Amino acid sequence: MSTSPSQTSGSSADAANKNSSAAAAKQKRRQAIREGFDRLTELVPGLQGQGRSEGLVLKRTVDYMREQLVQRQALIDRVEQAGGDVDPKFKK
Repeated sequence: MSTSPSQTSGSSADAANKNSSAAAAKQKRRQAIREGFDRLTELVPGLQGQGRSEGLVLKRTVDYMREQLVQRQALIDRVEQAGGDVDPKFKK
């Protein structure tokens, strides 16, 4: 059984559409990641205006979050030492 030219070109068009869709999805995913890193550079002190190395951004973000957790615990401790009550859901 032979394949007609219209069937072959249809398959080629389908493959081209799949490749195009995959490339567009990949580009969209990369753009979302890029925007996420850009947002982190805006939020994490010391990263504004620097060239973006993803490794550096992630490391400094983790460091910053750890500092924030320590400060949060210190505030909880201060409130409790002053006789205040802290809701258990905020102590986690």
